[in-house]
Amino acid sequence: MLPGRRWCSRSSPRAVRSASSWRTGGDVAVKVVAAIDQGTTSTRCVLFDHAGRMVSVAQHEHRQHYPQPGWVEHDALEIWRNVERVVPEALRSAGLAVADVAAIGIANQRETAVVWDRRTGEPAHPAITWQDTRTAPLVAELNAGPTAALFEEVCGLSPAGYFAAPRLRWLLDRVPGLQERAEAGDVLFGTMESWLIWKLTGGPIGGVHVTDVTNASRTMLMDIDRLAWDDRLLAALDIPRALLPEIRPNVAVYAECTAAAPGVPIGGAFGDQQAALFGQTCFAEGEAKFTYGTGSFLLLNTGTQRPTPSNGLLPTVAYAIGEEAPTYAVEGSIAMTGSLVQWFRDSLEMIRSAPEIETLARSVADNGGCYIVPAFSGLYAPRWQPDARGIIVGLTSFVTKGHLARAVLEATGWQTAEVVDAMTAVAPVPIQRLKVDGGMTANHLLMQFVADVLDVPVERPLVLESVSLGAAYAAGLAVGYWPDLEVLRNNWHRAARWEPAMPDDLRRRERENWERAVERTYDWVR
Repeated sequence: MLPGRRWCSRSSPRAVRSASSWRTGGDVAVKVVAAIDQGTTSTRCVLFDHAGRMVSVAQHEHRQHYPQPGWVEHDALEIWRNVERVVPEALRSAGLAVADVAAIGIANQRETAVVWDRRTGEPAHPAITWQDTRTAPLVAELNAGPTAALFEEVCGLSPAGYFAAPRLRWLLDRVPGLQERAEAGDVLFGTMESWLIWKLTGGPIGGVHVTDVTNASRTMLMDIDRLAWDDRLLAALDIPRALLPEIRPNVAVYAECTAAAPGVPIGGAFGDQQAALFGQTCFAEGEAKFTYGTGSFLLLNTGTQRPTPSNGLLPTVAYAIGEEAPTYAVEGSIAMTGSLVQWFRDSLEMIRSAPEIETLARSVADNGGCYIVPAFSGLYAPRWQPDARGIIVGLTSFVTKGHLARAVLEATGWQTAEVVDAMTAVAPVPIQRLKVDGGMTANHLLMQFVADVLDVPVERPLVLESVSLGAAYAAGLAVGYWPDLEVLRNNWHRAARWEPAMPDDLRRRERENWERAVERTYDWVR
C-alpha cells in the first residue's frame, strides 16, 4: 500500500471481510455476477456469466426534473425503488435465484450529488445531476479566488460546475439547517453509488457509507495522489468531513446486501466511465475507449503516473484494485450526445423512438448545410465554455426534419473529433483505432460518421454495455469469480468495425463549418 492511502473501512466490520470468505467461482452453484448500472435516465441490472456474456437484463427509467432553466434533478428515492425492482426482475428473467449470484458491482452516473438523513434515510433535497448548471456563480467565485490553483494542484481539477463539490456547497447553503446538521454528523453525502450501497446494506440500520476512488476523484475534494479527502479543499468550500463517505478501491468487498439481493456481497463500484474503460479491458497504458450514452466520454489509460491537465482534458483515477497502486487516466467529456437524441424525440417530437433517428437521417444525403451545436449545459472538453448555449445554424427553406436528424447525429461525431484531437496531442502514441461502447453505437450511420471524421477505424465489442460489464468485472475479481485481468482480456470480442471513407477535402470543409458554428455559441449567458 502506498503512503497516505488507507483503504480499511471504519463503517462496519462486515465491510472488511476478506474475499476468500465469500462464495467464489469454484462453487458450482454460483452462476453469475450482477451489475447495477445506475445511469442518468435509467437504472438497470445486468447479469453476466464467466465468459462475460449478458445472461439477462432488467431496466426502469426514472423521471428527469427541470425546476428552472439549466437545473436538472433526480428523485433519489425513485432511483432506489427502481434498484429494488430491477435486481429480482433480472434474476427471474434468467430463471435464477439470489443464491446464484457471486457478487454485485455498481456503476453510476458520476458527479450527481445527494445528501440524506442518516437516521431516516430521507434525502434532504432532490439529487442535483452532473448536467445541472446552477453552481455557475459559485464556480466563478472559486476561479477568481485565491484557492483556484490549489484545486488543480491537489485534486487535478480546476473548479467547474461539472463536479460534485459545488453542488454539495449549494445544498449546504440553500437547504435550511443543512450546514448545521452536516457539522453535527446527522446527514450523509454521496454520489449515487454511495447512496445505493448505503441503502443496499441496511440504510439507517448499519448501512455502510463508502465511495469508490473513481467517484471520489470527481468531487474536487480528494487528493488525487494520496487518494484521501484533503482538509485544505474541504476548508476552501467549508464542507464538514463528518458527512463524507469512506474512500475505497474499485475492486474490494465492501459489505453484504440486506436488501434487493440479501446475503450477496458488494464487490466493488465504479464511476460509469471508468467502469466502461475496465469493461473494455483497457488495462495497458495508451489504450482508450469512447462511451456513447446520455453524454459521451473518452478515457485514455495513462498507467500509474498521474497525468497533468492539458488541452481541456481532465486527469482522473481509472481504477484501483485492492491495495495495489492506482491506475490513472486522462478524460475528455461531452455533455450532450444521447440526450440530444432524447431532446429531438421528446421536446421536438420529430421521432417516436431513439432508433428512428437513423432511418430519418438516412432519408437525406447530407445535413443540407445545417449544424446543431448542443451546448445546453455549456461546452465541455476540450473548450470548457460554461457560458455557451445550444444553437442551430444554416437553416434555409431547403432544410427538412431529415436534415435536422442528420445534424443531430453529426454533432456527436464532430464533438468526438474535437476530443480525440485533444487526446492525440497528449497521448503517448497516436490512437490507431477507437474502441466504442454504449447505446448509441447501435446507430450504424453515426459510427460510420465517427470513423469518417476521425479517419481511423472504429470497433464495437460484442457486449455493448461496457459500463455494466466493468462493474461486474470489479465485483467478480473481488470474490474470485474471475482470477485475473488476463482472463477478462480474453473475454473481449469484436462485433463490428467501421472503416473511414470520407474524402479528405470534404472532411476539412465540414470541420471548418462545424467550428464556425461552435464559435457562435460563446458568451450567450451573461
